[in-house]
Amino acid sequence: MNSIKFSFLLFFVLVIFQWSCVNKSDKDKTNENSENPKTELAILNEKICDDSTDANLFDQRALLFLQENKINEALHDINIALQIDNSNSDFFITLSDIYLKMGEAVKCNNALNKAISLDKENMNAILKSAELNFIVKNYKKTFELLNNAIKLDEYNPMAYYIKGYTYLELYDTSRAIENFQIAANQKQDYYEAYLQLGVLFLNKNDIRTIGYYENALNVNPQSIEALYGIAMYYQKNKEYQKALDKYTGILKIDSNNTLAYYNTGYIYLVYLNEFEKAIMYFSDAIDISPAYTDAYYNRGYCYELLNDFVNARNDFQKTLELVTNHKKAIEGLNRIDKQ
Repeated sequence: MNSIKFSFLLFFVLVIFQWSCVNKSDKDKTNENSENPKTELAILNEKICDDSTDANLFDQRALLFLQENKINEALHDINIALQIDNSNSDFFITLSDIYLKMGEAVKCNNALNKAISLDKENMNAILKSAELNFIVKNYKKTFELLNNAIKLDEYNPMAYYIKGYTYLELYDTSRAIENFQIAANQKQDYYEAYLQLGVLFLNKNDIRTIGYYENALNVNPQSIEALYGIAMYYQKNKEYQKALDKYTGILKIDSNNTLAYYNTGYIYLVYLNEFEKAIMYFSDAIDISPAYTDAYYNRGYCYELLNDFVNARNDFQKTLELVTNHKKAIEGLNRIDKQ
């Protein structure tokens, strides 16, 4: 009875698609002479009209709809693909991607489990399942899946990267570093792994910070994250001009980068005692982020050091408007009152 019902449903779906193709034919003919090239969607539509029993075509169109954030259309197409062929593990991966986009973690997990049960060596399904279990903080299952992936392919940088991230979440920085390094060694252009290593070595104030961030810049010369990490390393190690050069590099890429303006102002204020320059950069940060409390306070402190008590008071008061009981702003106002 179930097989008869399934056959009827499949027949019904295919009839609908054949009917829609017939109705579209006249419209397609009028566009035959159009100078505009056919879109990927239009090509897939034609192929489906020619052969509406090809499950792979519906899977491809579902993925295309998913890229375009057309979730209902994507779900509709992958369900048709699965009605035609429910033994293809990749179709269940597509279904899991759709459910993940919908925020349906349980359904996403079920689809991935089904994909793995159909093909225990489907690396894409294993890694996606590991990522999902990481997201829901099921770290035991995450490690189990990743170890399985590495058994199947010991040269799998993504597996080591996710493993490193999982150890990082568990505050095991040594093992996190070890796995990120393996990932980077296996994939020379692994930008994300280099960034993670840069962050971890920056926290240790290790000179290797520079090398990892420079590797990231070799992959992506416009990487603001890498430039910022190098600037912070130089700033922490009192190489202020080198730090300023990196912040300038960031601003050439992103002229609205608030942190680059703020940190530049901070260096001029705290380390170089060039208060007027500091004011200029704090002002730039405030122009971009009008609620930047620390920028107001530090600009006010610069004004105070220059004996411009009117502007200092204004900035301290603005700081208190943004953060009530801001201790340093209150202390600043008290200092001004004593002048």
